[in-house]
Amino acid sequence: MRETTRIIRSTLTEAKPGEPLHAGPVFAAPYHAPGDPANIPYTYARSHNPTWTELEKAIGQMESGEVSSASAIVFSSGMAACAAVFGAVLRPGDVAVLPANAYYAARVLMQDYFAKMGITLRTAPTANNAQAAQLEGAKLLWIESPSNPTMEIADIAALSEAAHRAGALVAVDNTTPTPLGQRPLALGADFSVASDTKAMTGHSDLLLGHVAVRDMDLHARLDQWRTLTGAVLGPMEAWLALRSIATLPLRLERACLNAQRIAEFLTTRQEVSAVLYPGLTQHPGHAIAKKQMRYFGPVVSFILRDKTTAEKFLSRAQLITDATSFGGITTTAERRARWGGDAIPEGFIRLSAGCEDIDDLLEDIAQALEAAR
Repeated sequence: MRETTRIIRSTLTEAKPGEPLHAGPVFAAPYHAPGDPANIPYTYARSHNPTWTELEKAIGQMESGEVSSASAIVFSSGMAACAAVFGAVLRPGDVAVLPANAYYAARVLMQDYFAKMGITLRTAPTANNAQAAQLEGAKLLWIESPSNPTMEIADIAALSEAAHRAGALVAVDNTTPTPLGQRPLALGADFSVASDTKAMTGHSDLLLGHVAVRDMDLHARLDQWRTLTGAVLGPMEAWLALRSIATLPLRLERACLNAQRIAEFLTTRQEVSAVLYPGLTQHPGHAIAKKQMRYFGPVVSFILRDKTTAEKFLSRAQLITDATSFGGITTTAERRARWGGDAIPEGFIRLSAGCEDIDDLLEDIAQALEAAR
């Protein structure tokens, strides 16, 4: 089967007469567990749940490449997934290399917690593979490509090769493209990490994340971290995620087509001083993005004159919901500098293209820009 077919059919149950096409959520804390726990697939809900198992199978299938298979572990949020990689890999005295413009919460977690527990943190920009110069003696390289919110691109394969030569493991925050849009493990990474709150589930009503690996020792370490910290999601959330994943090929294709059209349109507007989208041929990382991404993602960032202009644009837009996060079926945007923490101008807008009719979106963006001007 081709990939789209595999994803859509990955949530089906075995074809048995009279059985439902899709399994429902399993609600349980303890399970019947007589005798040796090692011989029982499910014993206690902090360790495992059948609904997680089905979700992890579907995600693992997506994360697998043509050569090697992957296994996934789901967590209660994308940040819980990040913390699991940090906690499973790093010990006092180790060195971690992060992008200077990585997702803000991941940076804060490393700076304010792990660094204070004895981890040495080195940072470098995402663009131009600048992290490669920081790898000597490192234990973990953390890559985010495209970066959020500045949409910079790193060569995952080249950085993974350099990191492995230096003895470091490689983790890639793959939230923006999802494993359908980009496969970090196939490019050489050891961990593929994502907040599935975003495009993976796509309906802006769930909070969850995952980590996928090929190495079963790493899988066991992540599994133990989840069990000991209790960073687990409920069975209803797992079931809703499983249901949502079946529509990912449809949602992501439409959202990325819309994002491309919006980015191209914004380049024609005098109100916009810069458009940051890897699908644009003039983007500095376009050649690398084209090589390693199947979809360029739904996120388009652009810069307006100042804070007032950006806020007026958002207030005048009728089809753009002013909200944080991204990857939903509804087009959203925000003035990203309002949160602080990122080296971006006050007029910086992060827009997430949804699945609406593109002509409606372009008309609305045009009138909002004119009103802001």
